[in-house]
Amino acid sequence: MHAAKERSAVPTPNGADGGAAKLVAVERPETTVSPQWLKLQALALQQLNRFMSLEPKVLRGEDPEAIHDMRVASRRLQQFLDLIYPPPASREVRRLRRRIRRCRRALGEVRNCDVLLQSVEKSLSSKRTSRREVWETARGYLQGRRSESFDTAIRKLGKTNVAALYVALKAHLVVNGAAPEHSDSAQLLAESQALAPAQFYERVGGCMESAWKDFVDKVADSHRHPQVSALHAVRIAAKRLRYLVEFLEEFDVPGSRESSAWLRGLQQHLGDWHDLEVMERALTDMVAQPKFLREHLEMASGTLQLIRRNRRVKKKFEEKYLQVTRHSAQYEYTKGWATHLISSPAAVFPAPA
Repeated sequence: MHAAKERSAVPTPNGADGGAAKLVAVERPETTVSPQWLKLQALALQQLNRFMSLEPKVLRGEDPEAIHDMRVASRRLQQFLDLIYPPPASREVRRLRRRIRRCRRALGEVRNCDVLLQSVEKSLSSKRTSRREVWETARGYLQGRRSESFDTAIRKLGKTNVAALYVALKAHLVVNGAAPEHSDSAQLLAESQALAPAQFYERVGGCMESAWKDFVDKVADSHRHPQVSALHAVRIAAKRLRYLVEFLEEFDVPGSRESSAWLRGLQQHLGDWHDLEVMERALTDMVAQPKFLREHLEMASGTLQLIRRNRRVKKKFEEKYLQVTRHSAQYEYTKGWATHLISSPAAVFPAPA
């Protein structure tokens, strides 16, 4: 006996680049969606709405936290796409994922400037600062750099067309069989109908296995070669893993809160290290300008002293990081928790109410 079918209208992108939305009727079999998938869908759409709501604040350019929040929301959206459409995802889903990433990267340099300006203001607010002239010059340099990078970011966001991206994502972040009308719709429809609890647990376990392996590999590489690129890779891997663990917190999975707290602390530590690294690059770029050297030779000497001090502090952060990821009880706890979840994902979830 064939399953009963129903027709539903869903918003879909119109055109290869995701232009204006239109309603398209798609046929899909009736299916009972488990509570786990329904909750995943609700969380995904909530994050999508947050992502879209931040765009007007970002475009105004006056709220550094809005830029930060939109970048975070973009990472979380990618996580939800990975849960709903695991590899190998269709070409359309991969394309949407790349557009999300482009939005985040467009704002990356602006975010770096905002963080550095906050650090400079903190130094200037201290009555004991001995390099006030250097910090004031750095502030002016960073403000100019921020203005240029913001203009570039707005142009890139305009090309990405965030409104059209929102419409396309909304059609895909649905797990009840709705799929947009395009060449891969049959494949996406099949992917999005994995609605049984067992398939949900399998999907979560697979995502955790991938995220945990990436994190462990990046940590091991940073221990062998503790250089800037390796530490930065750990920072990115820790973010991805943390967002997945925070998703599990929404399901009250035992151990997720403790693991999330440790990852958040590690990410903050590496974030502070990264800020020092970016500050060093910015000060180096500033002092390397021929005009700056000609007009501020003595100040250049003071700037180099700040760079040397910055490197000493950065070295301490690196040493602390190595300790935390080699001899930390919290790391071992998180490792055991993640390993158990990967091997028996269904067993770690509490029974639905």
